[in-house]
Amino acid sequence: MATIDTGTTRLAYDEAGAGPAVVLVHAGVADRRMWGHQFAELAGRHRVVRYDWRGHGGSADHEGPVRHHEDLLALMDALGIGEAALVGASFGGAYAVDAALYAPERVSALALVCPGMSGYVWPEVFVRTGQQMALSAVPHERLSAYRAGNADPDPADVAAMAEAQARFMVLGPGRSPEEMPTEAWELSLLMLREVFARLWSSPANHAEWPERPAVDRLHEIGVPTLVVKGLSEVPQVQAVADLYAKGVRGARLLELAETGHLPSVERPGELTAALAEFLNARRPPGGRAQIDARTRADASPRTPFPHGFEEVTP
Repeated sequence: MATIDTGTTRLAYDEAGAGPAVVLVHAGVADRRMWGHQFAELAGRHRVVRYDWRGHGGSADHEGPVRHHEDLLALMDALGIGEAALVGASFGGAYAVDAALYAPERVSALALVCPGMSGYVWPEVFVRTGQQMALSAVPHERLSAYRAGNADPDPADVAAMAEAQARFMVLGPGRSPEEMPTEAWELSLLMLREVFARLWSSPANHAEWPERPAVDRLHEIGVPTLVVKGLSEVPQVQAVADLYAKGVRGARLLELAETGHLPSVERPGELTAALAEFLNARRPPGGRAQIDARTRADASPRTPFPHGFEEVTP
């Protein structure tokens, strides 16, 4: 692992290979380790970078709002990457899309794995189920104290929340850990324990979305786009993948059976093969979005998550 100063923070990253650049953006329930198989295999033909979001993994803490799509572009600047294909999972997919809309000349392709979307309003049933999941793991009083940040969380609470989140998001409805490869389940739990231990013990922070979010701008995306969804994950998250598949011109949709929210660890070989085929394909001509100059003067006010949603972190 290396770290680099982006001008506003220090981000942890790994880099391998040579060729066209590919940047891997992890999910909120994980860190850069979720890309282990893809990082190693894609480096055979690409310059591959995987990194930890600000406040995750080996990257620096932060208090207050975080503009993750700007961190992504700043990382590319710091590493001397002018243009890259962005592969984002979950909210990492949302940040990749926001970066592509903010600076279209910097993004050559998008691969969105079980993605989130800026500006999307989650259905009430999803929010309510997430709240129930969180409270089943940690009592309300302690959970409220942890959410305020700078806490000293009980390791048992961290473990309970990690397992509840893994069952709800990583596995998906009606599935058991036995249906997932053992190493994938163990890695998922490890990453989630570290996510919640860090989230609750660090200064409170929140994602800040663009003023003009992606939910109303999918038609502006003009680069080749691959959308991947796991057919076993939460239906409301699958619905976001469908929005991208329908709203982005020429997008390809890959559906993975018996797969939850983290195909990179649950179906690593299948996902890597799909990404390699997509990234190695000839890029169609004239496929770049033209973005209004107003987009670059992005005020990025906060779009708050519903109360309790920080425990349901796509």
